Amino acid sequence: MTTGADTARTQRALAALAVDPGGLKGLTFRARMGPARQAFETALRKLSGPQRRIHPAITDDQLFGGLNIAASLAEGRPVRDAGLAEQPSTLTLTMAERTPSGLAARLAQLLDADRGHALILLDEAASADEGAPQALLDRLAFHIEPPEAATPVRLPAAADLDAARKRLPRVSLPDDALPLLVTLAARFGIHSLRAPSLALRAARALAALDAEPAVTQDHLQEAAELVYPSRATMMPAEAEDETPPDAPEPDQSDNADENGEQSLTDLPDDILVSAIAALLPTDILDRLAAKSTRPANAAGSGAGDRRRGNRRGRPLPSRPGRPSAQSRIDPIATLRAAAPWQTLRRTGRNADRALVILPSDIRIKRFEDRSDRLLIFTVDASGSAAVARLAEAKGAVELMLAQAYARRDQVALLAFRGTGTETLLPPTRSLVQAKRRLASLPGGGGTPLASGLMAAGDLGQLARGRGLTPMLVLLTDGRANIPLSGEPDRATANDDATRIAASLRQQGLSGVLVDTSNRPNDAARTIAAALGARYLALPRADAQGISTAVTSALEA
Repeated sequence: MTTGADTARTQRALAALAVDPGGLKGLTFRARMGPARQAFETALRKLSGPQRRIHPAITDDQLFGGLNIAASLAEGRPVRDAGLAEQPSTLTLTMAERTPSGLAARLAQLLDADRGHALILLDEAASADEGAPQALLDRLAFHIEPPEAATPVRLPAAADLDAARKRLPRVSLPDDALPLLVTLAARFGIHSLRAPSLALRAARALAALDAEPAVTQDHLQEAAELVYPSRATMMPAEAEDETPPDAPEPDQSDNADENGEQSLTDLPDDILVSAIAALLPTDILDRLAAKSTRPANAAGSGAGDRRRGNRRGRPLPSRPGRPSAQSRIDPIATLRAAAPWQTLRRTGRNADRALVILPSDIRIKRFEDRSDRLLIFTVDASGSAAVARLAEAKGAVELMLAQAYARRDQVALLAFRGTGTETLLPPTRSLVQAKRRLASLPGGGGTPLASGLMAAGDLGQLARGRGLTPMLVLLTDGRANIPLSGEPDRATANDDATRIAASLRQQGLSGVLVDTSNRPNDAARTIAAALGARYLALPRADAQGISTAVTSALEA
């Protein structure tokens, strides 16, 4: 697909959403921050109507409104704050891949209420097995994955959009339009009835944009091309080439309606199937495989169980404080603090009150905030390691990758050999991708241990800047012989490795060093001591033993 065609479809999808936001519900824009994302957000700001930007950590009170405790205590009557969803608007959810299941359920309920809300999901997932919750994707009409190149997205003029909105209620639908769309959805394995319904709404919006009084076949085809490709779960079966020999010639006069126009159901659907199949992602089989192997209890957020906002996580004892947008009241602790003083407070004008709560009684909830963990697997792929334990190291890393995936940790894979270090896998949660990169890990060459440690330190600093907690898992025999200069010199190589290990310890990069040599040696112990990492000597352990020991050390 060309960039121009992709941009044209994006523009038509945005224009249709601007005409019928309440009917189409919204769209998903899947791209990491970059020029394409900026071009889309620039066009998004041109949409009419109120727009609100929300975050996965938004609370129910902020979204739907709630009781203002401080104002209620001051005025002696319930005072309620309005939420962002009080009035119909376009809600733009950033970092949609981190959406918790609870928020996804409430947003889905808001869309199902048909109050005119639309939802824009900005999905920054890096792999096919991550992404926004399926409950939201199923309710939104369009899914856009732009190319890397940034192309300006131009919408029709505001006057044209207003005119299309006025024409929308008068656009008529053919009687056979919905059966055609349902049949077409079944060809691609789309079982949700929301898809044909959204495609029908999209076809009406496109007809209104084109100033057509009725939906045509072109509008149905374009709507199906916009709605169906991202929902497809299988490739359509090939149509039979042979026709029954005794099949009679269709009577064109019987298939024509009163106005001499051909019925939509009598037109060949192979054209529609081919048009949609041409828009399916080239890696659709990999995506379907990733979806099928995704755990059923996964929240769909891609953020992991350890990622919490400043008001979520492990509960801690409440403390006195003032309620604000950044804090939540603990009702039980507040009542417990106020209860001993009720007899003394029921005097004078407070005598008729059942409960008297003062601002000093308010207790604020506290939570332990635990960020995502990034496991940086740094594997020695040099000649000495390949002769000794590279096969077991690969097996151990693969087992630990599976465990990290189950905990929703992010993983990165570095390999050092020859004269430098190669980043085989940047931080990701994609287990399939990590296994594929690990299987292709070659062995042989020198041991540039200092280069591997430096690369791990740079990646750790980058991870901290993104709110992650990096941990190093270093698998090596410790026999460095290539310094940072690249020239073979064992003494200098050991000095460089020890110096950089001490530097990483000062940066707070903790972890485990697994001595993969056949016999434990002092070189690996020296690096572990300088690094401040736990030293594991497993000369006769298999892949399962190494994985178990490393996991225990990391959890300690």
